[in-house]
Amino acid sequence: MLLAVVPAARAGTLAEDATAFGRRESIQWMDLSPSGKTLLAIVSGPGRKSIVRIIDAQTRQTKNIIMTDGDPETIHWCEFASDVQLVCKYGGYLPMGDKIVGFSRLVTMTTDGTAMKQLGQSTRLSETALLQFDGDILDWLPDEQGAVLMARNYVPDTAAGRTFVMDTREGLGVERIQLANVTRTRVEPSNLLASRYLSDGRGNVRMMMIDHLAGPDEELSGRSTFKYRRPGSRKWEIFSDYSSTTNEGDFPVAVDGTSNSAFVLAKTEGRDALYRVALDGTATRTLVAANSKVDIGNVVRLGRGQRVIGYTFVEAQRKTVYFDEEIKKLASGLAKALPHQPLVTFRSASADGSKLLIFAHGDVDPGSFYLFDKTSKKLDEVAMVRPGLIDRKLAPMQSISFPAADGVQVPAYLTLPLTGVTKNLPAIVLPHGGPSARDEWSFDWLVQFLAARGYAVIQPNYRGSAGYGDEWLSQNGFRGWRTSIGDVTAAAKYLVAQGIADPNKLAIAGWSYGGYAALQSAAVEPGLYKAAVAIAPVTDLALLKREADGFTSRRLTRDFVGTGAHVDEGSPLRRVAEIKVPVLMFHGDQDANVGIAHSEKMVAALKRAGVKAELVKYKGLEHQLDDTEARVQMLTRISEFLDGAVGK
Repeated sequence: MLLAVVPAARAGTLAEDATAFGRRESIQWMDLSPSGKTLLAIVSGPGRKSIVRIIDAQTRQTKNIIMTDGDPETIHWCEFASDVQLVCKYGGYLPMGDKIVGFSRLVTMTTDGTAMKQLGQSTRLSETALLQFDGDILDWLPDEQGAVLMARNYVPDTAAGRTFVMDTREGLGVERIQLANVTRTRVEPSNLLASRYLSDGRGNVRMMMIDHLAGPDEELSGRSTFKYRRPGSRKWEIFSDYSSTTNEGDFPVAVDGTSNSAFVLAKTEGRDALYRVALDGTATRTLVAANSKVDIGNVVRLGRGQRVIGYTFVEAQRKTVYFDEEIKKLASGLAKALPHQPLVTFRSASADGSKLLIFAHGDVDPGSFYLFDKTSKKLDEVAMVRPGLIDRKLAPMQSISFPAADGVQVPAYLTLPLTGVTKNLPAIVLPHGGPSARDEWSFDWLVQFLAARGYAVIQPNYRGSAGYGDEWLSQNGFRGWRTSIGDVTAAAKYLVAQGIADPNKLAIAGWSYGGYAALQSAAVEPGLYKAAVAIAPVTDLALLKREADGFTSRRLTRDFVGTGAHVDEGSPLRRVAEIKVPVLMFHGDQDANVGIAHSEKMVAALKRAGVKAELVKYKGLEHQLDDTEARVQMLTRISEFLDGAVGK
């Protein structure tokens, strides 16, 4: 096995639990080489460090080739472009004036970690614009190993100390790059309004997304037009118009060159359905999949040509429907062979398809990577993502529903501690972030930690959550905060009504929007909870809108949050006088999603109001607090705080 098993101490003490669940995943990413002979892994080092490791698939001999310290750069992913050439994406966050700005860069290197070269524009900041993201890989060109198509962002480049512009290109274009010597050939010229391209997986750019701007500052409007090309043509033709604010119109997710068609997501009876639309000028559309309960999520792809092999959606659990009969049969067999890891995904394949890199996981198993050889029918476990939990029995996650105040059934997940006790438990309501996201049936390190500490945990997919169609998404969790928070409140009352939770031992916690929901719930229902924990929370909707100033997404953010009385009424910062329970918050000072000012203002206001409140700040960390030491400390402090406030 790639990683030696780290024996876990017996469960029970806070230090043991915090260390076991706060430790980052040992394996963050894996890929398989075209020959199937070599694996690549991004491995968690101490603290926030990450290491890129090359592994011989047969002997399991390993070699570390590069490391990032996470301050601020961290490796997002690395993949094989050939057996000897890699492409990696790294990024991070940096202060820029009064804001925290994210950035990312693409580099190529050999598999021994040498000859590193940048694929995008120089990291030097231009005098005319800031290059946040230099681009992404559009096509891995399976017929040309060692070459890629890169969708590349350009900003005008002014030479240092000179007054003229050296390179006037601006916007998103496409280049074919020979990686060994970074030789470039222009495939698509830079386009200031282009935001996305789609290829057929064989080097042909077939679709382009054009964003529409609005207002004097030319901000994103949320409206886009997709254009396409017929085979062999260079002429762009209109394919569809799409609105991200209303989710109306055809949204292409993949191009299938074999059938000369595009897979698109489009609304059917208020939910996302998957269609196949011809790219021959007829626009003939065929329904591929629709679900009367939930949205179809996306297509599933495999291999260097990114062949579409199926689609996925989430009801109680995530399900994948495969077009490929061989893959369908294999997935079914693996799910049966791995009963604690029934969620099977195909992550990568060798060029000839004979070897597959597979990831399998479940609610009580964080997951493992496997290498499957089709010829020998052999399945080898390569690495567990959390070997420190190997000796721990984890708490199962149940799919349930509960009635909201208006009688609507709200889907949720319930996790009970493994004590055998099912009544009058200390309990945590744990709403998810987003708000336009959702919880799923799967391993969750925060949920499992709380369960290990003896708490029942409920995770409501409140109205405002994604995946259940337009009516459920409704106005979103900020504009429609009364409904969303009402559903969160109903989750707490359900636990009490069912006798699961002791009403005197009930608390609420959350991350990002979930942290917002925890604080807002504590204000709206001051007698319901005994404590609130908020990690990187939104606390002021007006501040959330101001944070988007200076970015092209400013108009979209303002429209998403909206205007009116709900901006003040829906801001926990404006309602501190109503909060009567102790509050504990955590926030990284490099958070570009939700600025740390939200927590700083909140803790100051709470203390002025006489509420017991504490804010733990993490220097150099962003929204996810992706640092083992920080997470262990956070879990320790959360347990101490909850035990003291709830009195379990």
